[in-house]
Amino acid sequence: MCNLYSITTNQAAISALFRVVNQYVGNLAPMPGVFPDYKAPIVRTGTGGRELALARWGMPSSSKALMDATKKRAEKLQVKGKTVDFKELLRMEPDSGTTNIRNVKSKHWARWLGVENRCVVPFNSFSEFNKVEGGDIWFALDDSRPLLCFAGLWTNWTSVRKVKEGETTNDLFAFLTAEANAEVGAIHPKAMPVILTTPEEVETWMNAPAEEALKLQRPLPDGTLQIVARGVKEDPAKGMDHPRTG
Repeated sequence: MCNLYSITTNQAAISALFRVVNQYVGNLAPMPGVFPDYKAPIVRTGTGGRELALARWGMPSSSKALMDATKKRAEKLQVKGKTVDFKELLRMEPDSGTTNIRNVKSKHWARWLGVENRCVVPFNSFSEFNKVEGGDIWFALDDSRPLLCFAGLWTNWTSVRKVKEGETTNDLFAFLTAEANAEVGAIHPKAMPVILTTPEEVETWMNAPAEEALKLQRPLPDGTLQIVARGVKEDPAKGMDHPRTG
């Protein structure tokens, strides 16, 4: 399960590779470390064509997860002798989001599998955590960190992301995972992000019927990725500016 990733390729190269028509991100600064619940660029289909936009990393968590969290919170308050308005407590339950999506057959995720909610998430490298191996272990196609993308979903959602923010409305995103290949599995056996490496795969993910698009939910072939950094919260290498796909 990816817990960090980097996007340091410049905005022009991202736009060229993903055929962006509209841009809403302004002057995109390098992001050597993208963290959950922070904003990052995604490419999605808007009313005027394909667009580059910023969204917060973490799709809405399931109603069951929020219900379970609220019940625990209510129990703690009741132990302290406080009166609980459960409905209001549930509405205001903080949800920093789900960053990785595996079970696309669940009703929770099925509502967002249409082309209108699909996106791609540009990246140059991504990290899986393994304490024994040194902490955050960064993967890329090679040392040059060519631009790739994750297959993602996005939505506009009203919720409480952080208690101090209160209820807010945000564009949110997350990306799919699959079984880990050999390189990632040696560090994180459970899963790896679904990575698209060619323009054809990007077009399939963005435009094809769900049944066809979801065939892309698979690991990269063994030997495709390599470790490019260890033990750092930000990938130390500068991203490449050219729009190639590996």
